[in-house]
Amino acid sequence: MSIILVGVNHKTAPVEIRERLAFSDEACAEGLRRLVDGEVVREGLIVSTCNRVEILSATTTEQMESSAGRSAQFLDAAGQLPTGFLNKHLYSHTNEDAIRHLFRVASSLDSMVVGEPQVLGQVRHAYAIGVEAGTVGRTLNRLVHHTFRVAKRVRNETGIASNAVSISYMAVELGKKIFESLKGSTVLLVGGGEMAELAARHLVNAGAARTLIANRTEETARRLANEFGATTVAFDQLDQALSEADVVICSTGAPDYVLTESQARKGLERRRNRPTCFIDISVPRNIDPAVGKIPNVFLFDIDDLESVITSNIREREREAERAELIVQSEVMQFQQSLRLMDVGPTIGALREKMHEVARAEMARQRKRLGALTQEQETAIEALLTTTVNKISHPILNQMRRFYESNETDDLQQAKKNFDLEE
Repeated sequence: MSIILVGVNHKTAPVEIRERLAFSDEACAEGLRRLVDGEVVREGLIVSTCNRVEILSATTTEQMESSAGRSAQFLDAAGQLPTGFLNKHLYSHTNEDAIRHLFRVASSLDSMVVGEPQVLGQVRHAYAIGVEAGTVGRTLNRLVHHTFRVAKRVRNETGIASNAVSISYMAVELGKKIFESLKGSTVLLVGGGEMAELAARHLVNAGAARTLIANRTEETARRLANEFGATTVAFDQLDQALSEADVVICSTGAPDYVLTESQARKGLERRRNRPTCFIDISVPRNIDPAVGKIPNVFLFDIDDLESVITSNIREREREAERAELIVQSEVMQFQQSLRLMDVGPTIGALREKMHEVARAEMARQRKRLGALTQEQETAIEALLTTTVNKISHPILNQMRRFYESNETDDLQQAKKNFDLEE
């Protein structure tokens, strides 16, 4: 089997493109069932985060080009874009390059913030959806579990995760840069997911005097408020909360704008035009971009954070180099295991063919043996099995060695010699 990876990320596509491609869990599962047709795309899963949307698939060598094209068309359709619109933003990797890319993503070497811990959880979640949708088979199952192993090695054997930073952390750092310090300030957190929870944790550490939390699910808002000593705000009271907030951090899964230009203007009027900083770390964006045009309002989206985190990335480059060596070593190991997995059916077919020949010859010569007891029949059958196994063992081991060393021509010749079907 061959592995294909097609996608866009924060390096190749701006947020206005990525937000068109963002998948909810339900849309992801439904889309996978449409994408995986069992012929062109044999297996598949979708990694959809705020910084990337990638389709990982397994197919036959003959269908590699068709599989990549099918995945690209799928993304165009998912974003309701004309066919081919995404071509200038897309990247495509196959086999070794695809494996390396996935290992690097899960190890947070390809993240906006190198070393952020969230991405591994996002890959796990994508895998769980693929399994639930029934689109993950033995190839991707083995690849993803090996990916988890690589990420764990990188985390344990390097310092790439030391002084952990994340998108949520950088959002808080940006607020600190605007106001010099968050001490004594009021922060409004809109959303109650993992990113919002991380932001709340960083806000407490940054010394925010008051934190307001608004979420459509009141129970989630109350849980966060109790954990971080914050105050909950009903979603229908956001206008009032905006008038109190110095910094607004928005991180929800809503498909459209949660905060509008009109709301921001009303909030600013009540604040008597005191500056407000809006930080939108949602994909799709949840704050209307028009908010940024209001005087005394600073609006930043997730792409703006990239410039803020550049210095942090430099500090981790030395550890990232060590992590890259781990990734390369694991890529080689996985390719070897994948080759052995591919040769398995051929070896099994050859072993079975040898047993069939032995059984057929036994049936042809059976009359010459005369009457036999059941014990004698069993003994002869055991003798045939043992003999075939001993004869086939060196042959099968040689086939494995051929495949491990990439001598696929020899493997193909063996298939022809023994008249084996795929």
